[in-house]
Amino acid sequence: MAPLSERTRLIATATRRGGGRRPVNPPIERASTLLSDSVGDMRDGSLGPLYGIEGTASQAALRRAIADLEGATDCWLAPSGLMAVTLPLLALTRPGDEILTTDAVYGPVRRFLNRHLAARGISTRFHPAKASAAEIVAAIGERTRLILIESPSSLTFEMIDVPALAAEARARGIVTVMDNTWAAGLGFKPLAHAVDVSVQALTKYVGGHSDLMLGAVSAVRPEVCRALAEAVEDIGVCVSPDDAWLALRGLRTLPLRYAEQARSALEVAGWLAARPEVSRVLYPALPGDPNHAIWSRDHVGAASLFGVVMNGGDAASAHALLDRLTLFGLGYSWGGFESLITYETPQMAWRTSPPRLEGPLLRLHIGLEDPAELIADLDAALDGWRSA
Repeated sequence: MAPLSERTRLIATATRRGGGRRPVNPPIERASTLLSDSVGDMRDGSLGPLYGIEGTASQAALRRAIADLEGATDCWLAPSGLMAVTLPLLALTRPGDEILTTDAVYGPVRRFLNRHLAARGISTRFHPAKASAAEIVAAIGERTRLILIESPSSLTFEMIDVPALAAEARARGIVTVMDNTWAAGLGFKPLAHAVDVSVQALTKYVGGHSDLMLGAVSAVRPEVCRALAEAVEDIGVCVSPDDAWLALRGLRTLPLRYAEQARSALEVAGWLAARPEVSRVLYPALPGDPNHAIWSRDHVGAASLFGVVMNGGDAASAHALLDRLTLFGLGYSWGGFESLITYETPQMAWRTSPPRLEGPLLRLHIGLEDPAELIADLDAALDGWRSA
């Protein structure tokens, strides 16, 4: 029998036979204390977790499913996507080390690097958001221990030749950590391209319903897995069994939602790109995007998240545009079933070298609504932009 597709495999793990009569999804087991039958069993980890912090059925099932999706040896859960990024940074660096990452890195991660790690003797250098893999490799210094990869990058969606960068880093003994949330473990497989750690904010696509906070950290190499496992144990990282159960439920329909939302996003992005009020649409899946060639080569899918640079205007006009929309929610995050829009120009000030923008920067997430109706909503809002 041919290997199962991911779409089938994500469901088959729930229906596999041999476990007797049982629910499709594992039960939610809320437990701190786990009892043993004898004193001899109390420290026998082969019998299962010794304490609730190690997780019970729903956490274990989710870890196995995400590890399978990412092609990992093991996976660890974190209570947020942000912690899923910061955990390997803590586990894999020591005082005196340097981290190299993009100037477009996710804002809260930048804050963690500059405030928390810097105070502990771990420095960070930010390479230009548009740097090529070769330019990033050339920026590696004597103290560089870890490269943190975002591809596409936050808000401006630049892409990196990840396979080339990861291979060069590994040859130099430098660890790579990639935020793989945009690809959701489906569109791109970092661990199959020499990346050491793949991170996802399960809050986004895996959860899929905007009702949980969760992250995942996946790895293959034994020495990296050991360092991550020790950090999880030492820091005391644990997640709610209820949230793990919700994420596991969302995971079953992930491929369908991801593909459908990408189709709608491409339709909406293409429509926006043709509007005179719009200067640029920042979406690697859109033909003509500067990053389209890398996306086409490496990815088999796209997130429904993209940026829009308006053609002129200011903060007031951007705010008015968002207020005129009726189908787009005004809220942060993405990956859920609902469409969202945010005004993101202020975050450009966090960067060492802010990009030159022709107008306000908006970020759109396209949900499961009818794309024609989303376009009509945008069209009506843009009529107000033209008359302003």
